[in-house]
Amino acid sequence: MNQNQFLLDSGFWGFFYKLLTPVEWLQTWILKLVHDFFVLLGMNEIGVSWVLAIICLVLVVQICIFPLFYKQIKSMRKMQALAPKMQRIQNKYKGKTDQASKEAQSREMMKLYQDNNANPAGSCLPMLIQGPVFMAMFYTLSAIPYIANGVRKEPLGAFDVATAQQFVKTDVFGIVSVTDNFTSAAFAGKIVIGIFVALMCFCLWFVQYFSMKRNMAAASMNKQAESMQKMMLWIFPIMYIFSGATMPFAVLVYWLTNNVCNLLRTFWQVTYFPTPGSPAAEDKEKRDHRRENARREKAGLPSLEEEELQKAKEAAEHKDNKGYQRVQPQRKRKRK
Repeated sequence: MNQNQFLLDSGFWGFFYKLLTPVEWLQTWILKLVHDFFVLLGMNEIGVSWVLAIICLVLVVQICIFPLFYKQIKSMRKMQALAPKMQRIQNKYKGKTDQASKEAQSREMMKLYQDNNANPAGSCLPMLIQGPVFMAMFYTLSAIPYIANGVRKEPLGAFDVATAQQFVKTDVFGIVSVTDNFTSAAFAGKIVIGIFVALMCFCLWFVQYFSMKRNMAAASMNKQAESMQKMMLWIFPIMYIFSGATMPFAVLVYWLTNNVCNLLRTFWQVTYFPTPGSPAAEDKEKRDHRRENARREKAGLPSLEEEELQKAKEAAEHKDNKGYQRVQPQRKRKRK
């Protein structure tokens, strides 16, 4: 951090963040409008109202990307349903390295996707959107102190000098300022930042762990995939420790809230849209079975077991009446 120069406005990052200017501009106005709303409710202009505005910004982003997340789930289900057909195509061209075979395999795979309206990249859409949004948020919250002290001359969306100065004076219960990071905060502030980073790491670790234990089919796991999952289980949380220590506290508030939302969303996905063959899918089948039997009992209908037993009895009676000999097909008579 250079207090006399905002480095994110120079070099490659300056060009990159210029491309995200519309996102940054929109974020500043959401922050400002939500903050003003809390002020109208009687909260102070300087203080927790800005922290709550950051949390609300996360919720707005999550609501906006939820339709894409739902589409991601549908796309994943289609790809899982197509897995056997994809495997047959791969086995068909296994060991063939000539260009013609590779092109033929690609054509057959593309036709399979088109016929079933499946998109292999559909599951990446939420991440492709969340990444730039988070980076724009990091830029916005990092730029505000430089707007406040006059180093960055141009305002950023709704944040002019006066609004930026109001924002940087915000602290949480007098312990840590929204502009503090681990190195610049006081001892008590370091403890708060450490707790936030630990919670962020735990949320990320638990999402990965929960998905591995509850939402992965045993048949689809092999040693290589299992090793990769275990590596991701520990590497990304460790990366959070180093990156989180350099972030302003305002970014940590955004980051932790986002991770909690992702955790809740993962619980929802695993509960209602589990991977076929996973432990969560088996539990869902049992729940659906119990609910269907409860619905039938309330409506005065036979349970699923009773219905299955009745069908078996009818099939047995049909065999007894018709015998076990197959009925020979009869040739249709020609009309005169």
